[in-house]
Amino acid sequence: MTNVTRTSTSHYEVQKKRRAQFIEDWRDNHRTVIHLNDIEMHRTSRRLITGAYLGKDADSPVRTVDASAHEIEPGTFSTIHRHSWDAMMLCVGGYGWTDVDGTRVSWGPGDAVYLPAWSWHRQGNDGAVTARFMSFSSEPFIDILGFAVLEDGGDTPVAELEVPPISSDGRPGNDVYARRLRRLSQDQEERSHGRLHTSWDELQFLQTPRGTRTTFLLDKAVGYRTSGLTMAMFEIGLGRAQSMHRHSGEAWLYVVEGRGHSFIGPEPDRGTDYEWGKGDLIVVDHYSWHQHFNDDANKTAKVVRVHILDTLLNTMNALCYPLNLLEEPPDHIRSKQTGDLSTIVWPEVQRPSWP
Repeated sequence: MTNVTRTSTSHYEVQKKRRAQFIEDWRDNHRTVIHLNDIEMHRTSRRLITGAYLGKDADSPVRTVDASAHEIEPGTFSTIHRHSWDAMMLCVGGYGWTDVDGTRVSWGPGDAVYLPAWSWHRQGNDGAVTARFMSFSSEPFIDILGFAVLEDGGDTPVAELEVPPISSDGRPGNDVYARRLRRLSQDQEERSHGRLHTSWDELQFLQTPRGTRTTFLLDKAVGYRTSGLTMAMFEIGLGRAQSMHRHSGEAWLYVVEGRGHSFIGPEPDRGTDYEWGKGDLIVVDHYSWHQHFNDDANKTAKVVRVHILDTLLNTMNALCYPLNLLEEPPDHIRSKQTGDLSTIVWPEVQRPSWP
């Protein structure tokens, strides 16, 4: 018997319509600034109080990285769970701890914690005040590939939980299968020894040509082995601005301290100003020109930038080559945007606070 697939229209019309509908839905759901006051916090079965900024579960679908806020009350610890994607935590208030496969990491405001894919993890608060942290994960990207799996272990001790999927040991030989086994086994071994925690007390802020001072919170440059997730904090001086630029892929900017506005648009001279304040999330769409301004003449603005760089964005750069997917203005224009960098007065670096 011969099976024949029949449609009333050709694949061209079907795919064209589907792609057009995707872009239309994407534009309908797009948001540029998500304000703290718009986030609804809910008690969950994990004993956390959680609210989503970006992601399918916030009715704001994204394709790369989601963003959520979590609170954990004094004397509380969450259930333990694991998932097939990796995630990052940014503590913004209070003090607590996270167990990652039995290793406990203590954290406070400004600290970053990495949660590797398939690691069992939970959070706790032994202090006297509620602790708050942000989470950013690659779940949307993994979900697109059909590999998103989430397993809750309740209060089961770590020693009784299933171990993560493990690559078979490498084997001798130069055939492609033996080489793949060795490569994946070695890669998993390296990931299992990657860094988990960045303490605020370890951070070193350095001034950049863009007119800000910045530091890595979580990145392979400081010992992490992620799926490409990266997190850095930059600080904008009193009444100053970061220079304009654009890049492929999306970026989420979480406002840790301060108030200001961002110019975001399709052209350097055509766009919209969006106001933001503490606890807000700025969404920079792919390939949009953007510039961030501190509107406070008495206090710096601290902003944390999150995106997937070494996997998704580098892939886009390769696919679109020779197009330049990271652009900055020439030095003479950038200097006008940032002003004389030698006149920036940087106060002593202070740990963030909440609220």
